[in-house]
Amino acid sequence: MLTKIIAQANVDHVEKWFDRAEKLVIVSHVSPDGDAIGSSLGLYHYLVSQEKTVHVIVPNAFPDFLRWMPGAKDIIQYNRYKDFADKLINEADVICVLDLNALSRLDDMQEVVRTSPARKMLVDHHLYPEDFAKITISHPHISSTSELVFRLICRLGGFSDISKEGAECIYTGMMTDTGAFTYNSNNREIYLIISELLSKGIDKDEIYRKVFNNCSEDRLRLKGYVLCEKMQIFPHLRSALITLDKSEQGKFNYMKGDTEGLVNIPLSIKDVCFSAFLREDTEKNMIKVSLRSVGTFPCNKVASEFFNGGGHLNASGGEFYGTMEEAVALFKQALVKYEPLLLEKK
Repeated sequence: MLTKIIAQANVDHVEKWFDRAEKLVIVSHVSPDGDAIGSSLGLYHYLVSQEKTVHVIVPNAFPDFLRWMPGAKDIIQYNRYKDFADKLINEADVICVLDLNALSRLDDMQEVVRTSPARKMLVDHHLYPEDFAKITISHPHISSTSELVFRLICRLGGFSDISKEGAECIYTGMMTDTGAFTYNSNNREIYLIISELLSKGIDKDEIYRKVFNNCSEDRLRLKGYVLCEKMQIFPHLRSALITLDKSEQGKFNYMKGDTEGLVNIPLSIKDVCFSAFLREDTEKNMIKVSLRSVGTFPCNKVASEFFNGGGHLNASGGEFYGTMEEAVALFKQALVKYEPLLLEKK
């Protein structure tokens, strides 16, 4: 039996909105990851089963290793089909905003979503959600937005309407946002949910292979290059840093998603508790920052204080507008400031 963490008032509101709506749009954040796509498609399949007209719109491309997911071929990329997407957003009865805590995370989509006459609801697990939605379902202690989508569907009495395809999407989101259940995944109810998803006929081992064992030769060679040439270890501070500039990405024919998971690898080194990955963005003039930690080290505080970002205790991100050298210098400043916490033995 799952704990009823979503307020009954929110469940009642969502039920009324879904009952009355004919056209719904689901949106998620820029550079969508597994949880963004998984939660969006999981909700998409449920709403389609309720005979609704539903479209999923994301700001830009998502990784190739997620394109096998049922319904992925129907996802609309805003940067490619802006006029069509604008029309859908403006004509929607309800917009479901998933896996983000601020409309700025929608990038170029944010203004059309903000000004759309549609009713807006937010389902998310990040800290400090903005007050832009009429219904806000925000639970930062939950492992993933995909888990929240499962819980919401069940509270709506829709478990029997979750198809195998929908279950595959929800499981993928839960799996990818916890590093295949290696962090932020100690809540026993996660595994009750997995059991219910397995009852829908999903093959969790095949899903793992499709996501994690599905890389190109270029991606594998990039990983080797990064670990051999671009990883710095700061043993006295129990930290690691990986950097990657545009020219290096070009050498390995970089595609979106090719660096997914790299930031986690240094955490497998004995005594390393904090890892950072700084990557020159290939689309915008900025440095993308990914931070990971183990134990109680708060990488979300580092993201917020130094890199205009945020996130979870052990998994956070941010952005830096400047040169790679400046970003590295800022990271080293963060290490100095957080040295006492880095050296704490838990």
